[in-house]
Amino acid sequence: MSALDNTVTPKGPATPKGPVGGGAGSGAGGIVQFFTSRLREIGIFIALIVIVLLFQALTGGRLLTAGNVSNIIVQNSYILILAIGMVMIIIAGHIDLSVGSVAAFVGAVSGVLIVQWGLPWWLGIVLSLLLGAVVGMWQGFWVAYIGIPAFIVTLAGMLLFRGLTQMTLGNTQITPFPTEYRQLGGGYLFPDLFPASSSPAEWITVALGALTLVLFVFSQVRQRAKRAALELQNEPKAAFLVKVIGGSALIAYLTYLLGVAPGSRGTPIVLVVLAVLIIGYSTVMSRSVFGRHIYAIGGNRTAAKLSGINTRRVDFLLFVNMGVLAALAGIVFTGRLNSAGPGAGNLFELDAIAASFIGGAAVQGGVGRVVGAIAGGLVMGVLNNGMSLMGISTDVQQFIKGLVLLLAVAFDVWNKNRTRG
Repeated sequence: MSALDNTVTPKGPATPKGPVGGGAGSGAGGIVQFFTSRLREIGIFIALIVIVLLFQALTGGRLLTAGNVSNIIVQNSYILILAIGMVMIIIAGHIDLSVGSVAAFVGAVSGVLIVQWGLPWWLGIVLSLLLGAVVGMWQGFWVAYIGIPAFIVTLAGMLLFRGLTQMTLGNTQITPFPTEYRQLGGGYLFPDLFPASSSPAEWITVALGALTLVLFVFSQVRQRAKRAALELQNEPKAAFLVKVIGGSALIAYLTYLLGVAPGSRGTPIVLVVLAVLIIGYSTVMSRSVFGRHIYAIGGNRTAAKLSGINTRRVDFLLFVNMGVLAALAGIVFTGRLNSAGPGAGNLFELDAIAASFIGGAAVQGGVGRVVGAIAGGLVMGVLNNGMSLMGISTDVQQFIKGLVLLLAVAFDVWNKNRTRG
């Protein structure tokens, strides 16, 4: 019998067998019951929609303009990249306080490699990502094989790599970077192919949006049909239609803003990177043995060990993965600013942790989703952008963001107590 056969299943709503056609329950009562049972998962998306509509009204329609939506994506891309790795760390019952310093350190090293030493930009990026993996190995070794709590190891890493950043840069900035390097943080796909001056739409973005829309609908229908074939309980038809229609409308509207609306500039390159990461890591967490092991370790580490899971190996790989994603975030941030500075990455770790918890990750571990962390990061990004458009000072912004984080964790605790009750 393999270790997977004895793996502790991740926390979450049960999926008992039930009627194939109608799903869980019937009528309005069944729909309410379904949404109540999935409150942890869908609550963040409802909150994101409410926040977007609120700031759209408060800013006089300036939030959902083509240029501003592109800015929100680009300005928060590195936090979203960090949130993907951070939510996996939190699900396993750990925390990583060093990601901001690691991002700054890798950005500084990439500046030395590319600008000062004259290496090709692509080789500098590859070596920087490898450096991130080495950093992750260093921290993963202490956590997984020595047994030091991740909080202590990464707190030390935060100080260590911040010091290495300053030593590498000598308290100066490295600039400018090659155009190709900067494109990753702030460039657009083939901007000269369909210029706004001569083309009514940015057809690459329109094509990508149409392809995304078709794949989204196909995947949702296929997943529902697969569950029905296995005689597993499905969501109510009305809830399914709301999800499919709402998701399709969101994809179509985003495509319009990025590719057709006045002021649109096309698809940011970093958005494509984010899409690949979200799809890839969501698949890993939901359909791979490694993902199941992460949930099992976070749910009950002792039981996971007894079931045969190599918890040390999983923890080690988690921190290696976090190191690579922190390196990628540092490259994106450095490319966007066209500068590697000693103050880069400041408070990135707190934003990534906040995004994970706001997105539904549990403080005790064992619960969380990549898509939820992305939604949590977008909540923080929209809050920052919306309040900036309204002219709210940074001190008030920090207060509101802290309050949002506290309420998100309080909601998680309340939801857990409600479920137990």
